[in-house]
Amino acid sequence: MNSLSCTRNGCTGTIEDGYCDVCGLAAVKSPDISQKQSEANTLRTSPITTGTGSSPLTNRSKGSRRTISTSARSSRRQLGAGLISVPELPSTEPEKAIILNPMVPENKRFCSSCNQPLRREKGFCSKCGQKYSFIPSLNPGDLVVKQYEVKGAIAYGGLGWIYLGFDKILSRYVVLKGLLNTEDASSAAVAVAERQFLATVKHSNIVGIYNFVNHETEGFIIMEYVGGQTLKEIRKSRGKLPVAEAIAYIHRILSAFAYLHSLGLVYCDFKPDNIMVESGDVKLIDLGGVRRIDDLDGDIYGTVGYSAPEAGEGPTVVSDLFTIGRTLAVLLTDIKGFSKEHLYTLPSPEEESLFAQQESLYRFLIKSTAENPDDRFQSADEMADQLLGVLRENVAISSNVPRPATSNLFGGDMLAINHSGNFEPIKPEYEQLPIPILDSSDPGCNAVMNASAIADPLKRKDNLNAVVNQFPNSSEALLRLANTFIDLFYYEEVEQTIAKIEAKDPWDWRIFWYRGRSLMAQNKPIEAQKAFDQVYFDLPGELAPKLALGLAAEQGQNYPLAIKMYDLVLRTDPSYVSAAFGLARCLSAQDNRIVAVAALERVPQTSNLHTRSRVEIARTLINGDRSAPGTQELQAASAAIEALTLEGNDLYHLTKQILETALNLLTSRQLQAAADFMILGQPLQEVHLRKGLEKALRNIAHLATGNEKIRLVDEANRVRPRTIF
Repeated sequence: MNSLSCTRNGCTGTIEDGYCDVCGLAAVKSPDISQKQSEANTLRTSPITTGTGSSPLTNRSKGSRRTISTSARSSRRQLGAGLISVPELPSTEPEKAIILNPMVPENKRFCSSCNQPLRREKGFCSKCGQKYSFIPSLNPGDLVVKQYEVKGAIAYGGLGWIYLGFDKILSRYVVLKGLLNTEDASSAAVAVAERQFLATVKHSNIVGIYNFVNHETEGFIIMEYVGGQTLKEIRKSRGKLPVAEAIAYIHRILSAFAYLHSLGLVYCDFKPDNIMVESGDVKLIDLGGVRRIDDLDGDIYGTVGYSAPEAGEGPTVVSDLFTIGRTLAVLLTDIKGFSKEHLYTLPSPEEESLFAQQESLYRFLIKSTAENPDDRFQSADEMADQLLGVLRENVAISSNVPRPATSNLFGGDMLAINHSGNFEPIKPEYEQLPIPILDSSDPGCNAVMNASAIADPLKRKDNLNAVVNQFPNSSEALLRLANTFIDLFYYEEVEQTIAKIEAKDPWDWRIFWYRGRSLMAQNKPIEAQKAFDQVYFDLPGELAPKLALGLAAEQGQNYPLAIKMYDLVLRTDPSYVSAAFGLARCLSAQDNRIVAVAALERVPQTSNLHTRSRVEIARTLINGDRSAPGTQELQAASAAIEALTLEGNDLYHLTKQILETALNLLTSRQLQAAADFMILGQPLQEVHLRKGLEKALRNIAHLATGNEKIRLVDEANRVRPRTIF
């Protein structure tokens, strides 16, 4: 297949993967498309305690962890993922960025070798003898390799001044950034040769690399000019950014990191200075510190306050992700002691009110910047998936508009899937916990899927045992076997099976998920809450761990925590109807009847449990466990039942409950009789309520058999109005 030549004026490059290998620009699609211009180590001081009242588990094991793989990726096709709009910034005219009198302030002059403060602009370090110069080596009008005309200095970086230039051949502005400070031209040539791999980097959110050149004793990388403003400039001018906006910028740039990491490269020195906002998108604008992950001898670049504790030993994917977490924290908060007491840690929720208000965000940042690299996110895609979930939650809460999305890790709400259709009271049960989606890369995936479809738990157990023997390296087989043991109440076998998975990979969050599920089944809510709390730390953007915490907390009668978790889930995604029923139960237990009804009203009409929620509304309104309902509650319960298209036994039982409640309130004189006040078609008078209740009991008895039928008839006879005959 013949390769295509770049059609841009004066360019001799070839189009590869849609981009020119010389000018770095996308292939021209139509004639009128114009060119685009455009450091140390410490430990976390104490366990992290959050609004759930517990802390993440630590020191899971010694050794290193594997990278978590996900079968799906976050949508990062636009800034804010379609959830929010961010302020648009106009592109900056290139030459307005030129510094007229480029000087490095004395308080920012330090020796690159020993970090000794330096007073002069040029000379030798008095401590180590290192030669230095803070004077620009290029001046306006200089011509580099007979192609790039220097317009002036625009910034100062770790390797010296950064310059704006103009490509006289291709008629476009460029940026010249030094690769090495040296007095040796041959060393500069080596530096240029070592960085040629950056020419392969082509991504829409990474500044384009055009060329690498030598000029006297310096090596330069020639890059695309990008206008707009850096996040550092935006943060400085506007102060702390809104949470959703800051997340949108970071979420978008994670695709660039995923791309670099897929090439075996690490960025090393990410910070707000190195991300530019332009034309409704963001770009990494400085690749000077990028290096190969397997390069054991190359220079390591970083910035105090942003670099991971272990970065000096050699940058990795997770040390890159650490810098991203620190950058997001800086955009959102003013961290006192950023380069001292909080050099590697974050303020507590007690110190920073934002963290107290937004727990999922705080947990995301804590995981991103964990002391132990194994406790952090292990890939940019994994990090992006969770950050997108945090963004959805933030936008849903702030706008009061749900932002549902399909999870890449969990199935749907199990209450909606498994509910039998009866009208028995719904309680917090482990069966309501969503089931993790099977990992398609697991060697036993297909066999596990087939075995899991068997309804009989004993037969399912036998089949899964066979799969475990057939695929000894399958974690999914063991996990689903453990889950089946829960259904069979074989709790010792559950823990033994989970321990086998934990021995292979103690960072697998599913260990804690199924352990928590088992503990809930054993009615051990405190222990279950601790397990689910760890899953929440591992997956701060997922709704399922919050639902699990709510269920476990409710089971343990920790209603404030349960209410908080249920509300977060429900406001983000109302399709989790378990949260609506749970929230109503907890509010009702706190004698907040009206708000409990409002929670049930949030069950979508599209849900197969919408009718069930109306039934529960009626029950909630007449619930007298904490306080007696009034006439308004009785009338509202009556209206809720009359609005339903129920018939048969379900309707008779609900009618019995409401009329029985009204009669008891009337006979105990908690309510006064009122002939014009109707309850299910009966006036609020004793004789009429008794008639209605008698009819309901006889209807139920008509459908019953044996002793139950006799009991119901006797009860109907007992409640019927007294008559002379």
